[in-house]
Formats: sequence, C-alpha cells, structure tokens
Amino acid sequence: MRHWSHRWIAVARIAITCIAIAAAASPLLTKPARAEDGYDLWLRYRPVETSYAAQYRPHATAIIGGNTPILMRAKAELQRGLDGLLDQKTPIVDLPVDGAVMLVTEDASVPEEGFRIEARTVNGHAVTVISARTDQGALYGAFRFLRQIQTRQSLDHLKIADAPKIKLRVVDHWDNLNGTVERGYSGASIFDWWRLPDLVDPRLTDYARAEASIGINGVVLNNVNAKADSLTEPYLRKTEAVAQVLRPYGIKVYLSARFSAPIDLGGLKTADPLDPAVQAWWAAKTDEIYKIIPDFGGFLVKANSEGQPGPGDYGRNHAQGANMLAAALKPHGGIVMWRAFVYSEHDADDRAKQAYNEFAPVEGQFADNVLLQIKNGPIDFQPREPFHPLFGAMPKTNEMLEVQVTKEYLGQGTHLVYQGPLYEETLKADTFAKGKGSTVAKIIDGSLDGHTLTGIAGVSNVGDDRNWTAHDFSQADWYAFGRLAWDPEASSRDIAADWVRMTFSADPAFVKPVVEMMMTSRETAARYMTPLGLAHQMATGHHYGPGPWVCDLARPEWNPCYYAKADARGIGFDRTATGSNALAQYTPKAAKLWTDPKTMDERYLLWFHHLPWTYKVQSGRSLWDELVTDYDAGANAAGDMRRTWAGLSAYVDPQRFAAISANLAIQEREARWWRDASIAYFQSKSGLPLPAGIAAPTHDLDYYKGLNFPYAPGHN
Repeated sequence: MRHWSHRWIAVARIAITCIAIAAAASPLLTKPARAEDGYDLWLRYRPVETSYAAQYRPHATAIIGGNTPILMRAKAELQRGLDGLLDQKTPIVDLPVDGAVMLVTEDASVPEEGFRIEARTVNGHAVTVISARTDQGALYGAFRFLRQIQTRQSLDHLKIADAPKIKLRVVDHWDNLNGTVERGYSGASIFDWWRLPDLVDPRLTDYARAEASIGINGVVLNNVNAKADSLTEPYLRKTEAVAQVLRPYGIKVYLSARFSAPIDLGGLKTADPLDPAVQAWWAAKTDEIYKIIPDFGGFLVKANSEGQPGPGDYGRNHAQGANMLAAALKPHGGIVMWRAFVYSEHDADDRAKQAYNEFAPVEGQFADNVLLQIKNGPIDFQPREPFHPLFGAMPKTNEMLEVQVTKEYLGQGTHLVYQGPLYEETLKADTFAKGKGSTVAKIIDGSLDGHTLTGIAGVSNVGDDRNWTAHDFSQADWYAFGRLAWDPEASSRDIAADWVRMTFSADPAFVKPVVEMMMTSRETAARYMTPLGLAHQMATGHHYGPGPWVCDLARPEWNPCYYAKADARGIGFDRTATGSNALAQYTPKAAKLWTDPKTMDERYLLWFHHLPWTYKVQSGRSLWDELVTDYDAGANAAGDMRRTWAGLSAYVDPQRFAAISANLAIQEREARWWRDASIAYFQSKSGLPLPAGIAAPTHDLDYYKGLNFPYAPGHN
C-alpha cells in the first residue's frame, strides 16, 4: 500500500512557502494595503479607488436608524463598511443630514424580509433611505447598499426593491459534538460545544455577519447523524448561547433530532410515532426547548437512512414520523425538515428510485408545518445528476431543496470547483409537472403549487480554518448558495462576478478571466471525475480520489462498480424501460429528454443508458474514444486553470495568491490521477486501444488500486 496523503500535504506546504517568498520579493506586484488571510470573506471593505470614493462619499455622510438589536447591527455594519470602503469616519446621528443613509422600518408596503433602497428628500435633506417592514429586512438592505459600493455600482438616483423568494434559507452544519465535522475539509467545528455556554467564541459574530449578508435566516447546528445528547438540558443551554449571537442577525437556530431520543433519553422502550407515550415525550421535550430558546426554529431529521433510526423501525411511514414531531412543534410555531435521502440495503431496486418509492405513496399526508427536504439529485451530491424525481411529484407537500456546499464529491478542500452553475442547473431544471416552465425553482419557492412554507438548505463547508473554507475559492460556493437561496432565478455568473469583485479585485482585467475560470470549473471536474453521466466513481468511505474498481463492499450501492456497470460489452446504468425504469418516475416530457441516447444531452448519457463501447456518440466518435477524450480534456483544463491564475498575481495579496496557487497545483496533479486511474480501469474492461494522440496512464492499474489514504479528512 502507498500513502500519498502526508507527502502531498508536505509538498503543498513547501509550495505555499516558496510562492509566498517569491511573491514578496517580486517588484512587479501591486500589493494591497495589508496582508490578507481570507478571514474577511466577501466583507473585506478595503478602500475603493479614489475616483469611486469621490462619487460615493456624498451619498454616505452619516447613518441614521433605530436601536433594536438587529438595527444596531445594521448600523454597525454600515459604519464598518463605509469607513473601510471610503476611508472615512462615518458618524451615527439622530437627525437627517445631506448624504445620510437612513434605516426605516414598519413599511407595510415592503414584503416581509424585503427592503427598498431609494434616494429621497427628508426634511429638506437629500438622503438614501433603506426602508423595510421588519428590522431583518433593513439589515439585508444595509448589506445590499454596501454591495453596491463593493461592486462599484452607482449610488446616484438609487431605486432598488428586493425581497427573498424563499421563506426558509437554511445552512446545515454536519458538526459533531466532539468538534469534528462530517464531510468537513476546513478544520474543526466553529461551535465549541465543550466550552459553551461559558465561553462563546467571538468568531461566531463574524460568522453571523457573513450568513446575514447573503440572506441566510436559519442554521442547523449539529450533524444529521445526530446524537440524542443535543436535546439534553445542558446542550440546549449551549445552543441558546449560540442563538444569542445569531439572533441579532435575524438567524434562528435548528437542531437535528435523533428519532430514537425517547428511548435514548426518556427511558421508553419504543420510539413508535403512534405511541401516546412517545408523543407525550416529544411534546414535553419541545416545551422544554422553547423555554430555553424562545425562537427555536425546529427539527431537521434523517430517519431510516444509513443506519439512522426512524418510523420504519415500527412499520410506520415517513409522514407518520414527521407529523408526530410537527404536532409537538406546531404550538410554538416550529417546523420539521424531514430529509428524503433514504435507501436500504434490503431493497434490491435501483438506489436512484428508492426515495421516490418511499415518499410518493404518502403524498398529501404530511402536516402543513413539515418540509420534505430533497437532495438536488436522486443519488448523493454527484458532480452531475439529473434533478430528483420527487420534485414535481408531490404538489400537496411542502418541498425544499438540499444542496451540498461542502465538496464531498468535488475535490473536497483542494479543488477549485465553483458550484453556482450546479445549483443553477438544478433550479432551472424543468419537471414539466404542470407544463413547460415547471422548474425546480418554482416548486421550492411555492409559486407552482401555491405553498407558503418554502425552503432551501445547503450543507455547510465552514470550519475553524482561518479562511473558513480551506480553499479561498470555496467561499464562493457559500456565497452563491446564499444568493440563490434569496433568488433562485439569479444568474450564477453574475453572482460569481460580484463575489470576485468583493473578495479580490474589481479590476475588469482580473474579474473577467477569474469568472470564466470559475464558470467552467464544475464542468472541468465532472469531465476528469465522472464524464458522460457516470456517477459515484470515488473511492469509498472518505470519497477521496478515484475508485471505480471497488466492488467488494457488503452493500452493493456503496460500490462504484454498481453505478458504472462496466464490462467487456459496455458501460452505463440502464434506467430505461429495459433496465431499472427509473425514467418512469419523471413526467413523460421530462423523461423524453433522456430517453433517446442519440438526441439527449450526453452529459447524462451513462446515467440513463448502458451502451456498447463501440456505440457512436453525437461527436462521431466511439463511446470508448469519447470517454477517454473527456477524461483527458478535464485533466488538461485543470492545468489551464492553474496557468490562468499564475498570471494574475498583480491583483491579489501574496498570502492568498500563494495558497490558491498551491491548491491549483494539487488539483492539476489529482485531475491527472483521476484521468489515469479511470482510463486504466475502464481500459481493463473494454480491451480497446487509446484514441490517437491520447497519452497512456503514467502507471498500471495495480499501482492505482494500491494507493491508500487512511487519514483522508472529513470521514468521521
């Protein structure tokens, strides 16, 4: 067995050091005013160019607003932002003056959580008014006003009106009580459960600022693979200590609840949701929670999935389990987010079908304060999946989307893979549930089926690394999730451009190539990892690196070979009527998009079809040649990203430039590893020669099979 992980980490550290030294010594660099480490995220507030400052200062002479906890944070953020961006001292005053920024609430004409930003005259003074119905809306308006400056937009004659299209915009932390983070690649948890509630890390305030700046209004604090201890009185006190920091930023806390808690904590012999004693236990526990945390949001539940307990243990369905918790929460205004991520080793059917098979039959049976939380695709956060067939199949049920911000299957902590296009692809996917235009976005914002309880969740990539997300560019995934949660119709390209301007530089010579690199990065990763619709080809357990040959695990659906089904004849998973018929779970018009391999989008080809190696694809190549060409192109594109970044040192501080350069070098090397290992394996199945001009893998297949990474991060 070979152990690369320590050697690669050492190489990365040496690379960072060398690049930093070289960058510091270079006379060609334009250095920022101070060194940066990524901690400030997109809220850097560095001084704008002199010409822009001259335009903005007349519109930002003072700040006026109320003194509620949230409005005090809004004023403080405006002061912090304006002082930094305009290199001035901005006073907080009581009466209007020319150029003041005014926060005004109780404006009934503005949607809840929304805001308006307008140039007005108040008491004879030209001011900018940020008006909202609620304090929370005013806070969002303050961040939006600052973004206008950060992205170098005009403040003249402002007239902006905006409001979130989705009610619950939630970040899910898969953080454990021992400080580890499942599928976390950015250090330990930011929630120090051991020292809470006595010691509250000041960093949580900056975390709350970041979440509020992108419109997040809910945070689940603990892992979906939950421990019942989270519901005990000592841990509820710890949770309230976190809530006290998040609350003034308009953020509610939620907890993942372990379904067997009545047994684990209450001494009951059952957790059957129809048992009156179980129902009474949950009602009493919920009452206790709200006495400690009055604005508690509710529960997130993973049940009967990957070994977690649930209603199925007692012959009950998911609606019965969710509704029992919903009844306990309803008197307090709480909600249940019930995950639809279920599959069983006892079910021989296609894993991609199992969630639909369990949930579609209970359509219309969920309580009105339950949201069914559905992953973007039917397997598990793959580089590319079709949209989940439950979207559009349950119009009487509140459905919310779950995406993964952490990159479990997309290069983890070292690959630059901007996920905005992945989220946008899902949101724009047409289910045809009520005709053309029945997009996933319209389902989760409630507009398609008339729902008012709506939601979206993102699995967090935040840890206690100084820059929060390990890779500086992974901050963009966090940012993009928040922006698309606010407006699921937004453009991921526009969001990327804003993030680049706010995080690095607003110079078009920097913004244009970096945004282009970001927008192609997801496709690049899909090509060097899982081209043409392949899925789940990662090594098992930690999911680090390729492992298409793995075929010996006890549960078939945990084996990469289960998904590729590669043999001497061909490759791909037949999900048509001649195979598992997963296509039948989609509406006929949606299914038609993928039925014919000759006309379909070939990025999904092998997800739905098992085809001969010699099958001629749309390019005119054989399937084998196309597969190898895609692997090769993806690896080459990873190198192109590194070379693009290498030419942009003049626009970025040396510390972040060096760290990103080192990560891009790792990504290029690992992309080549993905290419070589995958080609070596699939060639052992096809027995075909490589296409002309394509280099052979560096090593033989046994070499790649022999690599072992027992200490890969994120697998707790």
